[in-house]
Amino acid sequence: MSAITSARKNSEVATIDKPNLGETGQYLTFMLGGETFALGILNIREIIQFGDLTEVPMMPKFVRGVINLRGRVVPVVDLAARFNRTSAQVSRRTSIIIIELEQEDPADTQSIGIVVDAVNEVIDINAADIEPPPSFGAKIRPDFISGMAKKDGRFIIVLNLENVLSMDEMISIGRSIQGTNDTMLEAENESGK
Repeated sequence: MSAITSARKNSEVATIDKPNLGETGQYLTFMLGGETFALGILNIREIIQFGDLTEVPMMPKFVRGVINLRGRVVPVVDLAARFNRTSAQVSRRTSIIIIELEQEDPADTQSIGIVVDAVNEVIDINAADIEPPPSFGAKIRPDFISGMAKKDGRFIIVLNLENVLSMDEMISIGRSIQGTNDTMLEAENESGK
């Protein structure tokens, strides 16, 4: 955690969307389903051990629940389920990365937790070492990928946080689930009459 905090204070991070070829960015790498992913550290608030979650009824399957983080209610997204994979199995190394999503009004900043199999390390990636996302063959939606970083002879999937954790899309999915549940309840009530 201290590596992230000091990196946030001591570094100017290049964004994936507008890479400057000579700049280096810092990214937190983590494992999910045997693959290595990365997120720019600027939005990462902290990393906590996976703990007790409170499940919330009628939420999309990728929302595991909410946690109480120092008096704040923080929704927790299962990243594997968000990628239409099997939900992450909780192990000793399972972690929740707390991310702050900035809104137009700074007072509306939203904290969201994402469940990952294991957190690896903070690494420096030169913008020139990040390739555009593949147009096919990825196991996740292409708009979730910001780029493919080459580091030490291996590829790291750099995520597009705005698309992966799009509040508008998650609200829309939640509403569609609510609508489906309402329709099912109405059908049950009609058949019970």
